[in-house]
Order: sequence, then C-alpha cells, then structure tokens
Amino acid sequence: MMITLLDYGAGNVRSVVNAIEKLGGTIKPVTKPSDILDADKLLFPGVGNYESMIRILNEKKYIHPLREYLEADQPFFGICLGMQALFEGSEEDFSGNESLCIFKGMVKRFKTKLAVPHIGWNGVNLKKDSPVFKNVKADAKFYFVHSYHIVPDDSSGDESVVLTTTNYDYEFVSSVQKGNIIGTQFHPEKSGTAGIKLLENFIYQKDLRAQKAIDIKGKGLSKRIIACLDVRTNDQGDLVVTKGDQYDVREKGDVRNLGKPVELARRYYEEGADEITFLNITGFRDFPLKDMPMIDVLEKTSKNVFVPLTIGGGIRDYTDSNGKTYTALDVASQYFRSGADKISIGSDAVYIAEEYLKTGKKSGKSSIEQISKVYGNQAVVISVDPQRVYVNSPEDAKKHHVIKTQFPGPDNENHCWYQCTVQGGRVTRDLDALALAKACQDLGAGEILLNCIDKDGTKSGFDLELINAVRSAVSIPVIASSGAGCEDHFAQVFEKTSAEAALAAGIFHRKQVPIQSVKDYLADRNIEVRGMI
Repeated sequence: MMITLLDYGAGNVRSVVNAIEKLGGTIKPVTKPSDILDADKLLFPGVGNYESMIRILNEKKYIHPLREYLEADQPFFGICLGMQALFEGSEEDFSGNESLCIFKGMVKRFKTKLAVPHIGWNGVNLKKDSPVFKNVKADAKFYFVHSYHIVPDDSSGDESVVLTTTNYDYEFVSSVQKGNIIGTQFHPEKSGTAGIKLLENFIYQKDLRAQKAIDIKGKGLSKRIIACLDVRTNDQGDLVVTKGDQYDVREKGDVRNLGKPVELARRYYEEGADEITFLNITGFRDFPLKDMPMIDVLEKTSKNVFVPLTIGGGIRDYTDSNGKTYTALDVASQYFRSGADKISIGSDAVYIAEEYLKTGKKSGKSSIEQISKVYGNQAVVISVDPQRVYVNSPEDAKKHHVIKTQFPGPDNENHCWYQCTVQGGRVTRDLDALALAKACQDLGAGEILLNCIDKDGTKSGFDLELINAVRSAVSIPVIASSGAGCEDHFAQVFEKTSAEAALAAGIFHRKQVPIQSVKDYLADRNIEVRGMI
C-alpha cells in the first residue's frame, strides 16, 4: 500500500515512516504540489508551531491542492498540527496566512489549572462509529503533547466532526472524522500498539467512513514512568549505557557498562516504559553534528520503539574548527530528523537563564527560544542538576528561594536552597533551581526534568521537598528524577507531589525494579498508569 507523506520539514517524522513501513506500507514523500492530488492515501504529521506550519504550507503552495484533495473526500490522516490545519485558524498563529478551512472552528490554548503543555498518555471517549478504531482495546491510551486543542463550531447543524474527546481538567476534542478525513490530536506513532493499530486501520481499510466500532470510554491522564539511558563512550571507544553515583560513572577505574543503548531502549519499550530518554554524557570536543553514534542510536531505536524519545547533551551553539557557526536549532533539528521527539538542555539552560534574569528581557536568540518557536514548547525539556545548600534561616540566602526542610543539615540547619550546577555537577552557579525553572518556562520551555545530585544513586527515594518546591513555581510539567530504589518510591512521588512523571535509570538497567512491577504497584494504589503495550 502506497502512503503519501506530507512532510513540511518540522519535527520527528521518522517514527511515522518507521511505523508505516513496519506495517508493510510504502512511503512516497510529497516533493511538489501535484503529489498531493496524485495520492491514494495522504498522511500529514505536524509537529511544533501552528504559525510556522501554515507559513510553510503557503510558501510551498500546498494549501490549494490540499483543500482540493480534502474536498473530494479522499483518505487523509492528520496528526497533531496536521489535524489542527483542517480548521479555520489558531490562537497560536498571528501571520494572517491562509489555513485549510475544511472544518469550522478554531484552535485554542488550554485554559486550565493543570500543567500546560498537556503531555502524556490519556484515554479517549469514542463519540461515533469509525473503522479507524477497529480492534483497539476499550481501555487504550494514546500519547499527547500539545498546548492547544481544537474547538469545532457545529452551529451549522451539520453532522459533528468530533470522533473522540479526552478529559484533561475539562473535556476537549482529541480526534475528528468526516467521511474519509481523519485527524488526531494525539500521536499514534508514539502510542505503542494501540496507535500502530490505528495507522494499520487507516492503511488497509478501503472505506474509512462510519462502520460499527467498539465502545471506548477513556480514563484520565496517566502518570508516566520514564526509563533514562546515560550514554557515553567507554575507554575502548564503544558507546555504552552507564550509571553514576553522584554522577561518578566509573567503577574500579573503568567506565561502568550496563549495556548497549539500542538494545536497552527496545527492552524498556517492550516492558512498558512510557518514554525513553537518552542523555549523551560524552564530552563534545568539536561539534555534535559529527557525533554520529548518537544519531545512529536514535535512527535505529525509532525503527522498533513507538513511544516518545528525548535526547540531551551538547545542544547549543557551536563554531567548528573551520570557523563555520551552527546554532542550537541546527543541532536540535538534526536530532529531530533522526528520531527524537524532544530535546533536553542542561548546562546551557543555566547560562541562558542567568542572562535572562539580568535584564528580564528575552533576546529571541537563545536555544530555548529558537527551538520552542519552531518546534513548540513541548519539544524543549530543561534538565536541572541542583544540590542542597543548608542555611539556618532564609535571611542567610536572601537572593534565593529558601525552604524549610524536614531533613536538617550537617550542623542541624533546618533550611536549604537548591543550587544549580553545570558540567555534570562539577561546577556550581549562584542560581537556584526554582529561579532557573521559572526563567526557562518564561523563555519557552515545556517541561522540567528535575534531577538531584544529593539523591543520585542513593536509592533512598526522590527529593519530595525539591519536587514540590519546583512544581509549585511553574505551570509546565515536572519529571521527578534521582533516588528511586523501589516501587514505593514511585508511589510516594505521585501521592505526595504533583509531578507528572518519574524517571529512573540504574534500577531498571540492573532489573532490580522492573518497570511493570512499578506500574502494577501504582495501579494497586489507584494511581492512574498506562497498561502494557
């Protein structure tokens, strides 16, 4: 089956291609406007910023052939922005460029007290019959990552285009269908076997119009369990997954080797991990676009792993030995095209936040601002590496966000603040974790990966005080990291904080705490989780 892919150049489409090919389909990319009209079935995955997408579609002269194709009720599957483009416009778009206007309604930003972007695995409520959901389990969950959702206008009295809704504080439209035109806000290519089944139905169903489907009533947003792989070259030059204690990755003088990254990532996917994060901790001596091993890891992983992939390490501006300059956006773009869904910025985020806090003005040139503008807030994760600094009272650290702690310091201090570090925790900065998180949110970051040097490798549980302090300071999702040692530690972080996700590394690598055991334990505690793929 030939599937025509409309790739306008933004975000990770590699996973969509891999999913279609895994299902036996063949991809034909759109290279000119006439390719759209020649398509038997058209797949349009959109990622990032609505304004950027519409501008590019207009520049490439794709709008009119797309509209002609859709008005003829030809088979079409729009993913995320590819669905939003079907409507009349978005609050995210100030360009005035022409949208498709196939369906009436607008795209609007979430108005909720919950974290925005809406990131994670959520259920759907099926509102009408559709063969696209044939053989999809009634309790299936799908992966969402967005700040805006569609608000259809059904006032004309025509049949509603709403196919499913999803609950996130309030009920919003999560997919649409009219005739052979289908769109989903969630990413089926990142939704495990349930999402792959949707794509399979789209490929092989001859008529996508209403047929009897099962009754699907989804539950709420799941807490995410994320497997993290710290990747670096060992002393022999091989790329390995390692794990440190307080960030020391050596054991008896050699780099600790816990496996190969591609193999481990696939294992975690099969065991039910909701996301997989690669942190490249190899020092860059020249230029990360030449760091082909990590690009190769992403490309190979995305062939068989259909959950979100995050990559961190070296995403900043560079000038190579020939004097040619590459921006952080160039670096991030290469990772996105290689299979990443999100990028993680660590040390560079600290330097960016420091500059921003000096003036309170956005430069528009930082990596956070550039990447989020093109790929959307949800594509930028800030990795924070703080450590505790104990003080006797808030007066001892007036510049910083000081909390009262239940765990006194070495001299019985009952207050502390969390000092940011850079360069793998080796260098401290005069900036606290809360100030960093708030600054990065202002600049366009969509998620905080909250590590803790004091807890790393201790297996004593997450730093709940740190997590609560940072989560209360921002409105974007927070991933708890560092310190997990047993299933109950995950329950504690979800019962005692508002963190949206929890990440672990060593205990998963060594199979000391299997991912499914964590999920079973959480389910027994009535904490919403996604089931096995």
